[in-house]
Amino acid sequence: MSAGPGDGAFFDVLLAVLGGAIRVGTPFLFVSLGECITEKAGRINLGLEGALVFSAMAGFAGAYLTGHWALGVLLAGCSGALVAALHGLVSSLRGVNDIAAGIAIMLLGVGLAFYLGKPLIQPQAPQIPALALGAWSASPQINAALNINALFPLGVLLALLLAWGLKNTAWGLRLRMVGDSADAARALGTSVTGVRVAATTLGGFIAGLGGASLSLHYPGSWNEGLSSGQGLIAVALVIFARWQPVRCLGAALLFGGAGALGPALQSVGIGGYYHLANAVPYALTLLILVWTCSPRHSIRGAPMELGVTR
Repeated sequence: MSAGPGDGAFFDVLLAVLGGAIRVGTPFLFVSLGECITEKAGRINLGLEGALVFSAMAGFAGAYLTGHWALGVLLAGCSGALVAALHGLVSSLRGVNDIAAGIAIMLLGVGLAFYLGKPLIQPQAPQIPALALGAWSASPQINAALNINALFPLGVLLALLLAWGLKNTAWGLRLRMVGDSADAARALGTSVTGVRVAATTLGGFIAGLGGASLSLHYPGSWNEGLSSGQGLIAVALVIFARWQPVRCLGAALLFGGAGALGPALQSVGIGGYYHLANAVPYALTLLILVWTCSPRHSIRGAPMELGVTR
């Protein structure tokens, strides 16, 4: 198709961005939900980048060795939980800063993934199936845009369940109490360390599903540049979403659409700004961090324990 400004080209770009928002945004969704749970407990896990990369490698290895994508997804979740649990335990030690520990865990997870994953760069593994939600249309553009990662509906359901659970269940109340006032939680007999380690581990498992989406769906292979910092961007996404799981869904789709802008423009023959368009998610991250660092916006919705020096 020509690069003209006609309605057809605009419609194709819009469809490509819509499909890309879901395709690229699925890992963002799972990682941001995992970080949301962790931060609700009053802990920041910068190590999620390491958990994401390690789980992507482990999920690909599991699917490749067993021949079943579902086992690969399960292994990816467990691997993410393992890396996150290590962060949770280390951060619980007296005098250990969770941000510094997160950076160390990130480097460990990425390094292990690169080392153990070298034999996996060339092979192909069974892929997570796609849901053909556009089968009703004869348009190939609509079919491609609505070819949805099978894990995406799970992520949407998970966001809704977490939003409900945080407000309406005992564990949600306990989690929010630990995140808002550790002293009050201790006074009521709650194990602050136990809740934080459990929340960090659960967050790592959810983030691991995002790793499986990377290596087993889009782009659907294992390589060392797979993540492109999505685990770190998730921290900005959670701030942008005001620590609300449903808003994490919207933020993930926004960043997914931004990441799909470059390929969408290229698909209609506009390739001159491809690399500039690919920088949009990182520019968005920077803008969000600058915006949320202002005194007017930084406190609203944040768990109070995130501002406590430990």
